[in-house]
Parts: sequence; C-alpha cells; structure tokens
Amino acid sequence: MTRKTTEATHLKNNCRPATTMRRFTTAFRAWRTRRHENAPPTDHTGSPAPEPVPGASTLWRMRTTVQDEPGSLAALCTALAGQRVDILSLQTHPLAEGTVDEFLLRAPGELPASGIATAVRTAGGTDTWIERADAHDLVDAPTRVLGLAARTALDAAELPLALRQLLGRCTIRSQPAPAGGGRAPDGVPVEGALDNTVLRLRAPEGGVITVERPYLPFTPTEFARARALVELDARLGPRVPHGRDVLTLAEGADITVRRADTRDLEPARAMHERCSDRTLRLRYHGPVGDADRYLNHLLSPRFGRTLAVQTASGRVVGLGHLLWDGDETEVALIVEDAWQRRGVGAELLRRLVAMAVDAGCGSVYAVTQASNTGMVAAMRGLGLPLDYQVEEGTLVITARLGEPVASTAGELGSASAP
Repeated sequence: MTRKTTEATHLKNNCRPATTMRRFTTAFRAWRTRRHENAPPTDHTGSPAPEPVPGASTLWRMRTTVQDEPGSLAALCTALAGQRVDILSLQTHPLAEGTVDEFLLRAPGELPASGIATAVRTAGGTDTWIERADAHDLVDAPTRVLGLAARTALDAAELPLALRQLLGRCTIRSQPAPAGGGRAPDGVPVEGALDNTVLRLRAPEGGVITVERPYLPFTPTEFARARALVELDARLGPRVPHGRDVLTLAEGADITVRRADTRDLEPARAMHERCSDRTLRLRYHGPVGDADRYLNHLLSPRFGRTLAVQTASGRVVGLGHLLWDGDETEVALIVEDAWQRRGVGAELLRRLVAMAVDAGCGSVYAVTQASNTGMVAAMRGLGLPLDYQVEEGTLVITARLGEPVASTAGELGSASAP
C-alpha cells in the first residue's frame, strides 16, 4: 500500500473497490493529508545558520540568474570576493534570456545566507536561491553524473534515486503505461516535457516519470541530463543484480534471499495460491481475488526493489518490497502461511531497511491493519525509533533511519553469499 493510491498499490483501474477498500483508502488519505506534504525551503535563503564559530567556514549551494553579457559574471565574483566568499565550483545553465549560474561556495562562518544574497543582488543577480551544502557537494558535476549513470546501469531500480540525487530535493512519481498500450498518460511526447518546476519524461516501458521541485525551477540543462539518464535506462533494458544469500533457519531448513523482478511473476502467483485468505487480506487490504493484479507493478524495478525468499527446491515463499512513493519510501511484506513465525519476515524487513539506508532514505513506513501483530512485531524488532498513526483500523508505522540496521544472520543460522 502506498500513500497516494486508491488501492493496494499505485494501480489505476476501472473496477469499483470493495466497501472495506474504500474505507481503508479514505482513512489513509486523511492521515496522509494531515501528516505532511513535500516541504520546500521556508525561504530562498535556506535554513537559519547555527551559532557561528570563530574562524570556521560554511559551505553553500547557490543559484542566481545574471544577464548574458560581458562582465556580468565578473561583477558577481567581485561582489562575493568582497564578502571573503571563495568560489569552489561554478556551472552555467544557459536560458533563452540570461544565464543561471550555480555555485558551490565557502563563506566565513559568521556570514549569513542573507548577506551572500544581498551581495549577489547588488551585483545584478536575480532570483537568487541559496541553501547549506556539505562535503558530498564537493564532488564535481561530471564525476557525480558518471557515478549516477554507473549505478543506473547496474540496477533498474536505481533510476528514481539517481534522478533525485541529480536534481536535488524533489518528488519523483512513476505512472504506469495505460492498459493495452497506446500513448503515455497525459500525452507526454517521446522527448519529454519541461514546465518550469515540473519535468515529465517518458519511461522506457511506456509510462511517465514526473519530477517536481516547487521551490526551484528546472533549467534546460537539468532537463537534458535527466533525459539522458532515462535514455540510458531504456537502452540497457530490464536488469537486477544477481547476488543472493543462502541462509539456514534455526530448524535447519535453507532459504535463499535474492532480488526479484517481473520474471518472478508466475512463482509469486503460485505463492498467492498457497496463502490463506487472511494472509492476503492483511497484505493487500482488499478482496483476496484482486491480489494477483498488483504483482506486475510490485515486481517492477521501476517502482522500487523486491526481495524474494525461495526454498532449496526453488519455490518462492516470501516477498518483500521497498517502494519509492514520491519523496517517501514504503516497506511491505508477505510470507506464505507455512513459513510464518520462523524469522523469514523479520529477515526480509531488515534487509529492505538496510537497502533504504543505502539509498539515502531518512525513513520508511509500513501500512497495515491494527490487527496485524506480526508486522508490528517485525517493525519493533528493527530497534529503530517508530511513529504510529491509527485511523479506522489502518495502522501506519514509520521508522526513522538514523542508525545502521543490524543483521539477523546470527538468529537465523549461517549465511553465505555466492
């Protein structure tokens, strides 16, 4: 279940959901609306700076628009030098009129963002935006883009994350292609579309990737970079890493945990057939007959990462999903009845959370029912700070990812990674 959907996943269809599903969706929407929206900076000068430390310096990222004429950039650099601000890097984004200059700056610790912005405005800069930077921003743009391309090449699920790192704080949503083919939703052209603070790109499978950054308009240069990443993804086709771990449960049975994708659709459906109605309802929150409809979406690396648990005979007995939900991340689990209460779900959840930490996520959330004591226990077993929200039987548990997630291999038995 993701937070901006009308069913158990991001699917859209023409079927009327069951009464229980409508109640679940209504309650969940109300909870999410009250919780928070995508939060841009409170103003264009970023967060308040901490108390200055004598002799210390502060890193800032800044953008400003200057006239495309000789001397305009020189005037800007002179103004910054007058405030003892060091320019560490500079990128230019040409526009139809003027140029957006993007700086990485090192300024005296006692100089506030407003002081830098005032100097820039005096030198002719307009539409100035500035925020705190950190050591990660010291990597030059070509190196960063090449690294993102390499990550995308290895794993199709990395594309949304790569776009977010490329474009900064933004919300990314994937919309599937219409059933039966045809044009992409909203009539997005093949080359994509740039509309101020919104980018729309045609996904390789025919859907649409929408990127929104309300606090800062996109430039044509950023649009071209994002489109190049999506085109790389399309050329490489479906792919997931092939690594797998073999674990031995306490009673001696061996299981394999590996990445899964849409090629696992039939084994996943077979697992659904072996699951009880109660297990399917707890996972999908709706009519059990609809469970199979969600699998193609859930297994697609375009929308997140999936881990599969299979037995020594190759039977899939559990699935864990890490789903990109705009600027948030969901975790979801299903383990067939015969393999429940054996540590399988806890192992899946810990691995999903570790993947979320590696992806730079600040938190993950699980949407379940208040009666699902197994999922509640698994979330508590993470040993992370948890927030609980309950509304009309819908329970949303959010884990804040401030610390490394410990491995459970010792609890399950031995592990290997061939």
